[in-house]
Amino acid sequence: MAVLDAKSISIVFGGLKAVTNFDLKLEKGELVGLIGPNGAGKTTVFNMLTGVYNPTGGDILFNKAGEGAATKSIVGLKPFQITQLGIARTFQNIRLFKDLSVLDNVRIAFHFGVKYNALQGILRTPLFFKEEESITEKARDLLKIFNIHGKENELAKNLPYGEQRKLEIARALATNPKLLLLDEPAAGMNPQETHDLMHLISFIRDKFDLTILLIEHDMSLVMGICERIVVLDYGQTIAVGTPSQISKDPKVIKAYLGEGVETGA
Repeated sequence: MAVLDAKSISIVFGGLKAVTNFDLKLEKGELVGLIGPNGAGKTTVFNMLTGVYNPTGGDILFNKAGEGAATKSIVGLKPFQITQLGIARTFQNIRLFKDLSVLDNVRIAFHFGVKYNALQGILRTPLFFKEEESITEKARDLLKIFNIHGKENELAKNLPYGEQRKLEIARALATNPKLLLLDEPAAGMNPQETHDLMHLISFIRDKFDLTILLIEHDMSLVMGICERIVVLDYGQTIAVGTPSQISKDPKVIKAYLGEGVETGA
């Protein structure tokens, strides 16, 4: 059973159809790319999947287990409710808490799952301290995975751009998602950083038992790690297939890729 099943979702802004009858089914453990020209509707799709926008048509079903459990429609839910169900995302424009420390940016994402209540937090009970210590330890473990643990006390805004990208992914993982949406994770990274990120995304998919959907313009990353690619143009799906199939599709070449695209190994 699919982790996510978007059925003919559409959205209209005024008289503009930004996305029309978009279908997407993600099986458990898949790593899927969503590509297309600027303005094709990719981030709009992400915004519908995460509750930032409500579709004007269609439905979105989510099954955290990805197995035989009942699916749940997430249309109409707030972003925080969708996050609590098990869907996390990063953003095209980095949205860190820039004046908080690197460590606190990750710690804050753990807090919706704490076991102490507001009164216990105010009174600083033993449960409060136990939970906070556990959160700090788990946050440090995430920072180690992204090799930024040595900067845990620095302000997030002082990190290099590539490390801010990594911090945003680490913060998303702190919400314990089953579906992770990455919006241009390699933006602003140099070729070596992009290469390292490619392996890191594959690693966290396996380590955290994730299903991943990513938007990315760096085709070396998309072709190198995605098992399946969905191509949007003017808000409509024009192709779905493996990297090899997509790189040879005439409609995709005309709309986006251009000549001479090579698939990853």
